[in-house]
Amino acid sequence: MPKLTVNGVEVEVPPGATVLQACEAAGFEIPRFCYHERLSIAGNCRMCLVEQEKAPKPIASCAMPAADNMVIKTNTPVVQKARKGVMEFLLINHPLDCPICDQGGECDLQDQAMAYGFDRSRYAENKRAVPDKDLGPLVKTSMNRCIHCTRCVRFATEVAGVEELGAVFRGEHMEISTYVEKSLSSELSANIVDLCPVGALTAKPYAFMARPWELRKTESIDVLDALGSNIRVDSRSGEVLRVLPRVNEDVNEEWISDKTRFAIDGLRRQRLDRPYVRGADGKLKPATWPEAFAAIAARMSASAGARMAAIVGDQADCEAVAALKDLMTSLGSANLDCRQDGAKLDPSCAAGWRFNSTIAGIDRADALLLVGTNPRWEAPVLNARIRRRWLAGRFPVAAIGPQLDLTYKFDYLGAGPGTLAELADGKLAFAEILKGAKAPMMILGQGALARADGAAVLALARRAADGLGLIKDGWNGFNVLHTAAARVGALELGFVPGPGGRDVAGILDGAGKGEIDLVWLLGADEIDMARLGKAFVVYQGHHGDRGAHRADVVLPGAAYTEKNATYVNTEGRVQQARIANFPPGEAREDWKILRAFSEQVGKRLPYDTLGQLRAALAARNAIFGQVDRVVPAAWGAFGTPGPVDGTPFRSTIADFHMTCAISRASQTMAQCAAARAAALDPRTGTHG
Repeated sequence: MPKLTVNGVEVEVPPGATVLQACEAAGFEIPRFCYHERLSIAGNCRMCLVEQEKAPKPIASCAMPAADNMVIKTNTPVVQKARKGVMEFLLINHPLDCPICDQGGECDLQDQAMAYGFDRSRYAENKRAVPDKDLGPLVKTSMNRCIHCTRCVRFATEVAGVEELGAVFRGEHMEISTYVEKSLSSELSANIVDLCPVGALTAKPYAFMARPWELRKTESIDVLDALGSNIRVDSRSGEVLRVLPRVNEDVNEEWISDKTRFAIDGLRRQRLDRPYVRGADGKLKPATWPEAFAAIAARMSASAGARMAAIVGDQADCEAVAALKDLMTSLGSANLDCRQDGAKLDPSCAAGWRFNSTIAGIDRADALLLVGTNPRWEAPVLNARIRRRWLAGRFPVAAIGPQLDLTYKFDYLGAGPGTLAELADGKLAFAEILKGAKAPMMILGQGALARADGAAVLALARRAADGLGLIKDGWNGFNVLHTAAARVGALELGFVPGPGGRDVAGILDGAGKGEIDLVWLLGADEIDMARLGKAFVVYQGHHGDRGAHRADVVLPGAAYTEKNATYVNTEGRVQQARIANFPPGEAREDWKILRAFSEQVGKRLPYDTLGQLRAALAARNAIFGQVDRVVPAAWGAFGTPGPVDGTPFRSTIADFHMTCAISRASQTMAQCAAARAAALDPRTGTHG
């Protein structure tokens, strides 16, 4: 490991580290614009110049490898003069529009000009003007501000895997542009807003809405997919204005998807803010909480527990799931299910529903098999991690399922379970690659499980995992990728049919036949409401979506930014969302609604505070007592061996931008969906 001296401080750094990293390890800040630790080195801006002993001139520390016996000085008169000169050049063409720039207050250029720049400019010529580019509905451009750091170009190429940005022309005429006029097509495109060190790229939906010092910042968790990305929710006057990523190396690093970032305008639209009860004329009418509770209790009193059922939606928190299970169990109902898409996940073994390798484990893997999944849409940030591992080399990837563009090359083996059976029997060449790998992985998607033969496919995938060597000492390469944030937590809490109980399909069939009298939907909007027949439907949720339209009683709940709540991501990591603003009107947190209603029917739930409820969660399952940790699941038997259908696997997501009640209510997501549809429509002539 190289040892070098920085400003008289001796520091040892790993092989391959740069001088910039060595300086920061020694405790000295180095200004930079083009350098970013997750992107390749460009050496464009020269702001990181430092003085190296015996070197003829200052060196760019971001591009210089650290070596033994180097002597570096970071604050000499030579370095100060060099930085002032670089800053003066960077500001030659930069417009003086900080008062109207959305980057103001969070701008690296502002901060570094103040700390390292010159107090005047000697440039008297006219500034150049660069036309703005149309990058779609999410990223707003002001290209006069661009300093050509190329962070956006490198992110699009290296991380997102969509080579849609680049530099055209040379010298003073250089511009960052798309190669042809088109919107960015990556699901991660808006991360370039965070990367841009100036105000050249800003968030279009957030334009001119607020200054950073006006915002209340709350650390929370995203629930629009099952990855559990760590986010920061910025709000003002009770309204969420933006969502930014938080760094968590084990989950999302520092990236988030465009849906996570921009679907938040859906939190303001089509909200349920008061209870509703359907009247004799068939119309939903506003009601008080006691009236809504009385209507439900009256219907329950006329039904046996076996004729009641409950379905949990994709964004329900663990506290609400536990409360609903306790309530339905106390009423004598075993008709419970959290798999509203019909996925045949086996509730008997946690290893059969978790991402056992962990998300960070992708970095260790040396072979990957994708089965019935489209990770680019189902978990874009996870797909970016797969791409990074693929770029590192010696990482063969194969896929069984639909033909997809996954931003990395893969061997397409086939479309359906027949191909998986051949692989499990060792009849395909990729079987030998998996057997020879030290840390092979399989990612099984909901597209392989949400079908009639899903239980047999699950058993077949388990047989393949055992036969192809995916399970080793210290390594479990069998992984299930979920699309619903609530799914793993609900499975861990056992929100599945009890003895003699019905699953989602059974509940819908029973409701259609008149065998189920009452169905409680906890934010469940993705089922076929027409199949509920004449059943009395209670919808508890936060948006006037499909479930609320069908409901006989509507109970307004809180969205994920409006409550302190626990979620478990696809790998089994327990994480907690925190309240950023209060729910609108008379809406309340879901577990509190259930706790209050339990007294109405004489089945009082045994917890009065959030702390008591979380203690009950930990007593029920030990993983809830270990926040932000992954407790490995024991490998066991799961799935039901049997014949499989030859129907090809398909992705369960038809439109990335419209997957839940929040995103369907978002105008920004509607614009994104329209832009994507236009790009894919050959009649428009748009390049796609």
